[in-house]
Amino acid sequence: MEGNKIPAPFILHRTLPGYSAFPNAWLQTNQPMTQTQLILLNFTEIRRRSTLLWKALPEEFYGWKPDNSAMTALEMIRHVLQADYGWNRIISRADMSQYKTPWQGRPLISVADELEFAKPYREEFLNTIKQFSDHELANTEIIHPGNGEKKMLGQYLLRIGYHESVHAGQFLSYLRAMDVERPKIWD
Repeated sequence: MEGNKIPAPFILHRTLPGYSAFPNAWLQTNQPMTQTQLILLNFTEIRRRSTLLWKALPEEFYGWKPDNSAMTALEMIRHVLQADYGWNRIISRADMSQYKTPWQGRPLISVADELEFAKPYREEFLNTIKQFSDHELANTEIIHPGNGEKKMLGQYLLRIGYHESVHAGQFLSYLRAMDVERPKIWD
């Protein structure tokens, strides 16, 4: 492989319907993907699948949880969505000492309401990632404020995607336990 580019044969040739924040113009070309583009594709695909799962949640199960110490189904959705705001502050190296989420004090209403409220924060997060060069991904150290762990920016971004993927797996388990039909997310 030349430099930090993904060779053209590995480029995915499809668009992601319904997700306007994703820069899919380069998916239609044979140009090699940068690391940043590949990370953005990963985030977009993870969120697309999470959204399919979340939209399958019937309203009567918004408050369902497997045990008393677990998040409810709607709380888990909010947890994942509002994390984009926090992640963006972390990767932007903003002061986290007085961190306050825009969701604080906001009532849990519905899946659609949560998705709509989260849109501008998701777009801001993805736009921040678009600005990173391969050099920055490999050489910018990020210190996670919750545990003080240090990671290079590219590795940190991949772990963010993993966080949402773990919750998608949990959500699949929730839907199974509720005996709700689970959408096909492996297309």
